[in-house]
Amino acid sequence: MIAAIKPAGSNTRGLLAYLYGPGDHDEHLDPHIVAGFTMLGMPDPGRDENATLSELARYLDEPVRLRNSEFGRKVTDHVWHCPVRAAPEDRYLSDTEWGEIAQRIVQAAGIAPAGDDLACRWIAVRHADDHIHILATTVREDGRRPKLHDSGLRVGDACREIEKDYGLRQLKKGDRTGARRPTQAEMHKAERLGWEQPSPEWLQDRIRAAIPHVTNAEEFIAYLEASGVEVQVRRGPSGGLLGYAAGRPGDVNEAGEQIYHPGSKISPDLSLPKIMTRLESSRPEEHPTARRNHPSTPWHQATDALDTLHSDLADDTHAQAHITALGELLEATAQKAPANLRTELQDAAKAFARAQRSQIRAEDRAAHALRSAARDIVHTATGPDGSALAAMVAALVWAAIVARRWHEAKNHAHQADAARQAVQHLRMAADRALAPTLAELTARPPREQTRRVLANDVRAAVPDHAERILADPAWPALATVLADAEALGHQPHQLLKEAAAQRELTSARQPARVLITRIQHTGRNPAPNRRAEAARRRSTITPSVRVQQIHNGQLPSATTPAEQQHRRRR
Repeated sequence: MIAAIKPAGSNTRGLLAYLYGPGDHDEHLDPHIVAGFTMLGMPDPGRDENATLSELARYLDEPVRLRNSEFGRKVTDHVWHCPVRAAPEDRYLSDTEWGEIAQRIVQAAGIAPAGDDLACRWIAVRHADDHIHILATTVREDGRRPKLHDSGLRVGDACREIEKDYGLRQLKKGDRTGARRPTQAEMHKAERLGWEQPSPEWLQDRIRAAIPHVTNAEEFIAYLEASGVEVQVRRGPSGGLLGYAAGRPGDVNEAGEQIYHPGSKISPDLSLPKIMTRLESSRPEEHPTARRNHPSTPWHQATDALDTLHSDLADDTHAQAHITALGELLEATAQKAPANLRTELQDAAKAFARAQRSQIRAEDRAAHALRSAARDIVHTATGPDGSALAAMVAALVWAAIVARRWHEAKNHAHQADAARQAVQHLRMAADRALAPTLAELTARPPREQTRRVLANDVRAAVPDHAERILADPAWPALATVLADAEALGHQPHQLLKEAAAQRELTSARQPARVLITRIQHTGRNPAPNRRAEAARRRSTITPSVRVQQIHNGQLPSATTPAEQQHRRRR
């Protein structure tokens, strides 16, 4: 059950006209009052043809008029409106039950506390099977205003109790970190204009898409404008940015003026101060495109950053920072991924946006590696190769699972559910990303004898999961990966142990697939040759330093002619 308190209004008669009218789509049927304040003595315009909406409005507004005539400062924000809607799968509720529900909600809100004979005047109107509208005028009979601070939280708690008492679908308790739901007017407007999304949702997607691309507030505003978003900024006397509001092109009011939504109203984490804090915590020492000579691609670097996520969640402020940055990395990956994965990754990023924010304040500087990875990915000119992409998406699956578990441990119900939805989309993307690699590996299996030896390595390295791994349809491909790694000088037994240690396999649907992506990532380079490495280090040390190390017993005696001549001179 959802009770959505609307912004305060000033026209009681106008709201009554809507409640008793046909509705925007002729959806209002048989409007009538199911409950009201104890002194309600007016006939119901929905049941008495002689009753009028104007008379009912004057009756509800009477305490407001008395207060305004007594005090010089008039009350104009006195109309309290709260639609209360049951879930589509809930049972039919009678008028009596809806009346009882309305009474509990106005009590919880502070409109009409239990036993208070001087409370505000209110009525509950039903014009559909699945919801009611509560209308109240927020001046009490004694002329005082009701205490409505945090009424939304109290009403939400009351709804959770109502759901239990009436056997209705039980929703999760809110924590005031969710994005604002589009209003009915915004949804109807989107439908009328042929838009797939209402304006607030459209704007939220584009603002989140901009964050990985920019490093400061001015770049952020410029990027939004370049991407087609109407932006209105607020600056201080020195010219510095203080705030912003965003608008969708074509979204205008009745006067033809552009409608703007403040960032903080679009979503609590999209206010300018919060975005600036995140950007400042990830400001690079150099531009991402300057790191072209880095031996590892941005996709490999992102996987490396994700590998450390589980160990960075011990501290709550660090955990929240990493989960927020994980959402930015998801957004960046969705923008640069191949077309066949983009839809699932975009859906995962959109679902995970709710998991990015909680009441815990983030220590954003702790998530520098993840944010740097996101920034590098959106600035890279080339896409990933198949194995690199498969490894990264598999790492994203595990990271989202880790985030979900952390939220569950903290009783963050909405965030845990959002992370769970993201995992489902990521798993589908991971399966698609790995499919070409699996086909290539399966086409060139190692010899039967080699596979038997590698199977013994699996049983020795991961005994608790060995039978599941060997029964996995992807086992032949894993055997090929292990054989390839062995050819590069790695030890299959050691690679299996390291891969299993990086992520537990109990929750893995297909453990062989998980190990393939992990081993391809960690074993992509030849194993170091210790003798060759030692020789290389010796060749880069100057003679004077080598002589000192020889005297200290750190190196064997010099054997090169130059070193021998140097020693003779001494």
